[in-house]
Amino acid sequence: MVKKGALRRLKIIKGQVAGLEKMIESEKYCIDIIVQSSAVKKALSGIEDILLENHLLTHAATQIKSGHDKKATSELLKVYRLSKKK
Repeated sequence: MVKKGALRRLKIIKGQVAGLEKMIESEKYCIDIIVQSSAVKKALSGIEDILLENHLLTHAATQIKSGHDKKATSELLKVYRLSKKK
């Protein structure tokens, strides 16, 4: 179910990016382009949220239960550090 939802959202984002391209090509108002760009970033962030939640509920939980808590912690810290760079 996560895969299907993420792919659906990516298709929507693909359309948004195509719209951005057309806006730039046709020299639309800068603020309108920025607003659309912000919507794309928000949509991508939403996909990240879905994937992280799925990872925590499945992979990370399994890793911790099977004694691989250092790997789970390392992966979560990696994602956390990436999020701080935004």
